[in-house]
Amino acid sequence: MADETYTNAATATEVAPPVGHVRVVYLGPVAPHWDIQSDFGDPVAIDAFKDRVNARLVLLPPHDPQFRRNRERVVRDAERENFTLEWDLGFEEADSV
Repeated sequence: MADETYTNAATATEVAPPVGHVRVVYLGPVAPHWDIQSDFGDPVAIDAFKDRVNARLVLLPPHDPQFRRNRERVVRDAERENFTLEWDLGFEEADSV
């Protein structure tokens, strides 16, 4: 019986398809630094997400130390909303895991 519960719990955590897509584009060193674009998804949910992203990144260029922490927060927020998130910083990023 316990095995069946475990199996059902494991299948209940399947990943649902994304409900929206957001691209965060770095515009350059002069504010505003960021443009947030969307290809698909509920416009109300996307706009609310854009507002939160702008609040976290409004004055931060990618080389600012605070950017890394706020970027992680944006990623977690996108995961909670089930959005696919794409970053265009204008340069290749080194994978730092």
